[in-house]
Amino acid sequence: MARVLFINGGSEGHVNPTIGVVQELVSRGEEVVYFTIEAFRDRIEKTGATVRTFDSEKFIKAFISGGRNYLLERVNGLLHTADIMIPSVLEQIEGEHFDYIIHDSMFGCGRLIAQILNLPAINSCTTFAQTKAEFDKTEEYLSKSIPTEILKKINEDYQNLTTKIKEEYNVEIHSPYEVFCNPAPLTIVYTTREFQPFGEAFDQTYKFVGPSISLRTMQENFDFTAIKGKSVIYISLGTVLNQAIGFYKLCMKAFGNMDHTVVMSIGEKTQISELGEIPKNFIVKNYVPQTELLKHTKLFITHGGMNSANEGIYYGVPMIVIPLSADQPIIAEQIVSIGAGIKLNMQSLTEDHLREAVDLVISQQSFQKAAAKISESFQKSGGYRKAVDEIFEYMR
Repeated sequence: MARVLFINGGSEGHVNPTIGVVQELVSRGEEVVYFTIEAFRDRIEKTGATVRTFDSEKFIKAFISGGRNYLLERVNGLLHTADIMIPSVLEQIEGEHFDYIIHDSMFGCGRLIAQILNLPAINSCTTFAQTKAEFDKTEEYLSKSIPTEILKKINEDYQNLTTKIKEEYNVEIHSPYEVFCNPAPLTIVYTTREFQPFGEAFDQTYKFVGPSISLRTMQENFDFTAIKGKSVIYISLGTVLNQAIGFYKLCMKAFGNMDHTVVMSIGEKTQISELGEIPKNFIVKNYVPQTELLKHTKLFITHGGMNSANEGIYYGVPMIVIPLSADQPIIAEQIVSIGAGIKLNMQSLTEDHLREAVDLVISQQSFQKAAAKISESFQKSGGYRKAVDEIFEYMR
């Protein structure tokens, strides 16, 4: 039995794909100590792992202190979190032995902690993977739009932060790519090589295991008899940027007189009472058991977060994608390119746009066929069991 140190951030999209992996590690005899925020304690403890936490408010404050307008500012924000994460982890594991570390790909201290502890490292990538060449090309392109004085200040901050971290922890940071993508000798990517943009560019240290979909431990209150035998449209903007009352009301206007049953998940930041009168063919909840619901869904209207896209494809559900931020536009383009859905723009949405899009995707069999085709490859990819197979092979 090996002891595993797991370092993650504090968002649904980065935690949920790891739940099945941790359950599988524990079931195969590994002892897992998992660092995340307090909000995820319950669901991680149910895997059998030991949970330790860091201060989420201090982490977020440090992260946004780097700036939010440019990619390089976000790199600096991740470097600012070193003074929150590294001392907290090192203090809580003092005197303990670990055999290897698994760290998230987008929270900047996992790679640093692996170096400090001199542990074999595995990168848990819940978004699309990036090569260094691709990242450097993107960084160079985006930097051209930054005013000279601002870019100079960002670069000075980066140099000061990396120097400070080297002096305090005796670890080297060679590039912004190391901070933003946390490369490791083994990277587990929770999608398939076919869905990954430029999938052929990644060598065999990247293991594309497909979606890590496991039985969720959260018990949402949902009556599945209410949708039995119905044509179901499911609407969700995920768990982060879901404060969109205007969008939810637009959906109710657009779909209120349709023959479909519409299930709409609005998150905890919006109250159902704020939406006004709800059409009779709508079921509105703060949360729904998404993976179970998708098994009964004819069309998924989504923001295109990686988890949602993976789960929609896994269950062969055509999608209308309305990307909001981050990597969602890229994910939307991938869904369009494989023929499994269409992309809409939130800023220009109207009732007519929504109705026309729904009619198009539901009426044209090509969307269903494309979704079913890639669903088959997703379901054969192995998911969390394949991820643990690869981890064990790496450790051997």
